[in-house]
Amino acid sequence: QVQLVESGGGSVQAGGSLKLSCGASGYIFISRCGMGWYRQAPGKERELVSSISSDGTTNYADSVKGRFTISRDNAKSTSTLYLQMNSLKTEDTAVYYCAACRIELPGGPNYWGQGTQVTVSS
Repeated sequence: QVQLVESGGGSVQAGGSLKLSCGASGYIFISRCGMGWYRQAPGKERELVSSISSDGTTNYADSVKGRFTISRDNAKSTSTLYLQMNSLKTEDTAVYYCAACRIELPGGPNYWGQGTQVTVSS
């Protein structure tokens, strides 16, 4: 059974930084999957913040370019996904979700974490 477990959320003042982590396990080929971070703010639809392919190619939403950095570490049958968030803004406040496999593909992502709250105050 695939498990994605996020950590690192919390409260921070605008201009501050946070680093999210997501441990992925339970799927022998997880290192071959694309992974990504989504977020959902109150009253808004879930949106893709950033993604990283199995070969390390990254993509970012325009709203976070230059401020957020996605990375991953792959082991034999596990992967750890990170999101370094700098220069945080109040509009970054949301629940952040880790996702894996079929990022941005029809019917995907296949796997989701439980979410971690990020709150940025002014």
